[in-house]
Amino acid sequence: MTSCAECVAWGWTYAQGVCLACYNFAARNRVTGDCAGYARRLPLKKGRSGTMTHDYKRNGTATLFAALNVADGTVISMCDDRHRHQEWLHFLRVIDQVTPAGKALHLIADNYATHKHAKVQRWLKRHPRFHVHFTPTSSSWLNMVERFFRDLTQNRLRRGVFRDVEELIMAIGDYIDRHNENPKPFIWTAKASDILEKVKRARRSLNIV
Repeated sequence: MTSCAECVAWGWTYAQGVCLACYNFAARNRVTGDCAGYARRLPLKKGRSGTMTHDYKRNGTATLFAALNVADGTVISMCDDRHRHQEWLHFLRVIDQVTPAGKALHLIADNYATHKHAKVQRWLKRHPRFHVHFTPTSSSWLNMVERFFRDLTQNRLRRGVFRDVEELIMAIGDYIDRHNENPKPFIWTAKASDILEKVKRARRSLNIV
């Protein structure tokens, strides 16, 4: 068995009776609205790129929990206003309800204290089909679901205007629903040897400075 980080980076092989997912949360997506006296954004036109004003009115925030099935690309999601162990447990229950009961679930998550809370540990003991693996500290970028968050941000949230939290949550939900209609798994194309060599070159450069 390879280490957790390697499994995240190179993808998991789908096995009969096992559902492997990457979990993470997009912390505090901003809900922005129009600012009085300023246009929120100016449209693209010939000779000028689309622009946005530097100021905005914050109407609220939302926290997105998402689990990506690395085998088929489908996403299980939940929005809430906070990220405590209570919300994490709620999301685990959601995953438990919507996944086939006979499958073992391997979740790859951030090395975050909320995920290791005593109540969470007790819940996991009562649900032995859940197996949680943590990415190394400061290495959440290894989690494949981060790539999905990038698409969500770029394709739906960035440059968006949401006048309240409900509007933001609806936009996120609609995007994920459309994604799940035609899901595609993310495939890592970089070789481990190439990445490690790049890290070595960076370390040598840092040692010179």
